[in-house]
Amino acid sequence: MESAVIAAVCGEVRGDFKSGRTRSLDWRLAQLKSIVDLIKKHEEDITEAVAVDMGKPSYECFASEIFPVKSACQLAIKNLKNWTAAVNVPPLLATLPASASMKPEPFGVVLIISAWNFPFLLSLDPMVGAIAAGNAVVLKPSEMAPATSALIARLLPLYLDKSAIRVVEGGVPETTALLQQKWDKIFYTGSPRVGRIVMAEAAKNLTPVTLELGGKSPVIVDSSSDLKVATRRIAVGKWGNNNGQACVSPDYVLVDSSCSTKFIEAMKDTLKSFYGENPRESMDISRVVNINHFNRLVGLLDDPNIASKIAHGGEKDETKLYIAPTLLEDVPLDSKVMSEEIFGPILPIISVRSIDEAIDIVNSRPKPLALYLFTKKDKVKEKVIAETSAGGMVVNDCCLHFLTTTLPFGGVGESGMGSYHGKFSFDAFSHHKAILTRPFWMDIMARYPPYSAHKKTFIRCLLEADFVGVILCLLGLKG
Repeated sequence: MESAVIAAVCGEVRGDFKSGRTRSLDWRLAQLKSIVDLIKKHEEDITEAVAVDMGKPSYECFASEIFPVKSACQLAIKNLKNWTAAVNVPPLLATLPASASMKPEPFGVVLIISAWNFPFLLSLDPMVGAIAAGNAVVLKPSEMAPATSALIARLLPLYLDKSAIRVVEGGVPETTALLQQKWDKIFYTGSPRVGRIVMAEAAKNLTPVTLELGGKSPVIVDSSSDLKVATRRIAVGKWGNNNGQACVSPDYVLVDSSCSTKFIEAMKDTLKSFYGENPRESMDISRVVNINHFNRLVGLLDDPNIASKIAHGGEKDETKLYIAPTLLEDVPLDSKVMSEEIFGPILPIISVRSIDEAIDIVNSRPKPLALYLFTKKDKVKEKVIAETSAGGMVVNDCCLHFLTTTLPFGGVGESGMGSYHGKFSFDAFSHHKAILTRPFWMDIMARYPPYSAHKKTFIRCLLEADFVGVILCLLGLKG
């Protein structure tokens, strides 16, 4: 799509927002209900498109793509009246008589740039929040998931308001052209590298951004853990979550040296129970998205420092974009596989002598999107929570915070800024306008010049909520 066409699309959407239609509660509810209707009628189409793009099993597609979007819509429909209502807050004594409130209002016209690894979820889920907040939306699906992108571009105009909600397909040129437009909010999901580009473009217009990025999400396993349960939960979080191609997937494991051998053996048993002796034949695991990512992952395994560290897996088939679930044992901390986000079916497992050493390793790296801890000890849990920083944390499981709509989901530092999900999605696309209202009937003359010592004392008492001082000033006994 040419830059001039993109500019025209953005202009049309902005004009529609200016009409005020998207602010209507009825309009918002109608769009959200239409998304639910779209999902109900086209669940099979969505599943097929995601399978074409990712080879994603139907169960995984429902659990991680379809259900979360449908659930987000239903939650917003149920609560939208309360979310959009003004919230009263207590005013300062110095402003009395007055009432104070906060009223959420839409930012305006927002741009949502989606990612390829969850091509339906990461397109529609942010849009639910944007629509619920009353914005007009331009969505850019990922060109790396072309089947899902095409499906979204075909279906959304059939179900949603095509004047206020538009889809722009394409690659880097289209994304570049979109970023050159004036937006009231940009929501981007993807890599830190592109996140920097998005933020730089947004800065030209002082446009607020939400950046959902990634990073190397660590797992810490201490000696008190139930290894059988822990390996199941880590494995499904890694290979059952887009075959490791997810921003919240476990990226590496730091396991207490006293149980590291047992942990690796338990993980091998778990992988065999999940995917059989030959995972290549399993119907329950996604494939690598494309040849570029396949070659990148193969490059990590072919590193001379890594080839001897393969404890399990390592098999690959370029024709099917297949890399077996692979365990690496005690890789060097300065190796390439430990320097970049893996985003694939490779899991380094590193022995540590103590929780303190594990914490030091985590803290020596950029802040991750997620941190996972497995322990039965409350003191260990409290220590890790207190001494590490991450976008989110799960104790004794992996990734489930992503589905918990009562929790904010987002990164910190290198792993992103801002959060969404549930009510937090509505807030991400809303400006909470502060409103203070006062009557004419009471006007305190002490706030106006010329200022006397008595006025200064009276105003000081008001600002400091010194009720006794206020009374004494009024009685002429102070100041």
